[in-house]
Order: sequence, then C-alpha cells, then structure tokens
Amino acid sequence: MGLETVLLIVLASAVSMQAMGSLIGEFSAMRPGPSFADGWRLVTLPVVEPTQFELVDDADVPVVRATAAASAASLFRSVTGDGVTNPLLMWRWRVDRVVSQGDVYTRQGDDFAARIYVMFDYPLDRLSWLDQSKLKLARWLYGDQVPAAALCYVWGNQTPLQVRTDNAYTDRVKMFVLKNAASGVGEWAIERRDVVADYRAAFGEDPPPISGIAIAADTDQTGETVTAWFGDISLLDAADEVANMSGAGSSVR
Repeated sequence: MGLETVLLIVLASAVSMQAMGSLIGEFSAMRPGPSFADGWRLVTLPVVEPTQFELVDDADVPVVRATAAASAASLFRSVTGDGVTNPLLMWRWRVDRVVSQGDVYTRQGDDFAARIYVMFDYPLDRLSWLDQSKLKLARWLYGDQVPAAALCYVWGNQTPLQVRTDNAYTDRVKMFVLKNAASGVGEWAIERRDVVADYRAAFGEDPPPISGIAIAADTDQTGETVTAWFGDISLLDAADEVANMSGAGSSVR
C-alpha cells in the first residue's frame, strides 16, 4: 500500500467522522459481496442489461464496484428526515477508464464511467402540464424513483471540467462534469459539493428537500465496458464543515 493510498484512506475516514449521523452510504461498514444494507437497492431499466454492483475490498476498506458492459442501472437510496438545511455532499470515486464515445450533450453519448445523482422532492404542481405528463410516463415505465428534479455529477470523457448543462433527455436533470479523461483516471478522488449552490445555479431557485441519492455507471448507448468504484457518501450541513476542508467542488487525489 503506497503512501498516497494511506493518506487517502485517512482523509476519507476524517470526512466520515465529520458527518456522523449523516452517512448515507457507509459502504466501509458493510460486508463485501453482492448484497447491500441501509436501504440501498438496485434500480434497473427495461430491456437493458443491468450494470453489476458489488461490495469489494479496496486496501482493506469495503467500497462499491460498478461494472458496466453495454449496460445501465443505478444503486439508489431514499433520503428523508436528515435535518440538513444547507447540504454538503461528500464522496470518493475512481474509474478504470472513461467512456471513449461519451458526450454529455447527446443522447447517443449519454454514457458515463461514473455518476452520482441527488434527487429532490419537487412539487409536481409546479411543473408544466407537459412536464407532468412526461414524468408520469417515466414513473410508470421506470418506477417512482424517477425524480422531478435532480443534479447529476459525472466523470465524463472530453468535456471540460465544471461544465453544467441539461441532460440530453430532460431539462429536469442538470449535469455537472466534475472529472474527465485528464482527471487522474485510475486514481481515487474525493469530492464535495454545495448542493444548495449547485441547485440554485442549475434551476434558478432554492431547492426542495433531497429525496434520494443514486450512484451509477452506464454504457448502454455506446456498448463500452467500464468499471467504477465508490467510497462512503456523506451528507452534512455545510456550516459544520471542518475549516481546513472548506469550499465546494474540490477534489483530493
């Protein structure tokens, strides 16, 4: 185990300690294998081979491994009653490669080596009739976890970092490119995002309560094969963040 790996594990543990009571993905406390605790469940798409999720040891720390081979699926957990008023989302992730044909702007390129979604309990009566109809159809096809509003942080391909754009399929999902092919592929990175600031920037209004978190790796559009790993996911109040880790959207590798 190299010094960089040791430092990263120590830092990740410190992040988790900050968020005591707000760990929504405490994968490091789970037993390696194909089953997940704490309300995490697999969400698949009709007529699409599912991405394979499994808990594996990485430097003796359990993490989620997601393997996508011309496939798509997400690992989802509902989030309710956390009492976080100014949420800061923190996680770590790694990919073995990017999706070479991935393109955040097109439907045929809507594949990413790793994604993390933040979903919101958006009031349906604030949507247009057309958007309500689209959402009802999507929920009929894919289940009630389809959000009326979501932020999606991705490890992209060639898109410049910090690009924010609508999802290629719907403007109710806003895409944030945090990593790309030049962002230390094969190395662990720690992320933290000010969810309120990101939601305001993306939707132009204050966010409703968070309703769920999902992680994913998908290659159903491009037919490629990628593997992603996700460490613990924390949701805490930004006001409680330790001073020497202040600032949203930064990465540590």
